[in-house]
Amino acid sequence: MAKSLRWINVQSRGRKLRTEKKYYLHLHDYLTLKRKLASTLVLDSHSVDFDGYNIRSLYFDDPRRSALEEKNDGIFRREKYRIRIYNGSDKTIKVERKSKFGEFVCKESAPITKDEYRLILEGEYAFLLEREESLLHEFYAALNTYGFRPIVIVDYWREAYIYELGNVRITFDKKLSAGINTVDLFHPQLVIEEVIPPELTIMEVKFDSFLPDHIRQILQPENNVRSSISKYVLCREKSIQHFKE
Repeated sequence: MAKSLRWINVQSRGRKLRTEKKYYLHLHDYLTLKRKLASTLVLDSHSVDFDGYNIRSLYFDDPRRSALEEKNDGIFRREKYRIRIYNGSDKTIKVERKSKFGEFVCKESAPITKDEYRLILEGEYAFLLEREESLLHEFYAALNTYGFRPIVIVDYWREAYIYELGNVRITFDKKLSAGINTVDLFHPQLVIEEVIPPELTIMEVKFDSFLPDHIRQILQPENNVRSSISKYVLCREKSIQHFKE
């Protein structure tokens, strides 16, 4: 195991890795866990109502559909680029890259303005090279060299609980939907369509080096079935149904 972790650290190029585990929960299990966690952990301050806060992301893929096919093929190391906003606002717009090494993940981000976002949608992204962040330089290479392009919008509501020790985040993601008529995050007529049954919630358990025992006991992971859930793949497959790619 130690040898495996050393190999992962080399492959991650020194980036900080976190453990990420995902589960599908039925309504009763979600409500039970929500009640227990709410008495122990802190609700994320970004929450705007009882559902939490809205996350809307624009994902990118290349002409070979690598981000889609590598997930479906179970490739051990995968990377995805996206642009993300919160609660429909343009106050915070971030370019993100999520890298996955088995059950370990690393998320990097860099802020951009709404004007810069518009330039990217229009295919004018040379400005990325003028920025200091290496992530944006690598995003430029993905766009310019490998032909990455905006491919699908992923939209959902996240209810997140936080525990500082171990940097633990337990999230319940609900109303997972795909944008089916545009790839513009701010389009006033964006149409979204849910991709999983409304009685299901996606629980994600994320932590750095360890998960405290009292949280593990609350979650009782042995009673829940882990699943290789990709919101991107679920929404991408929904968009393919509509656009007949």
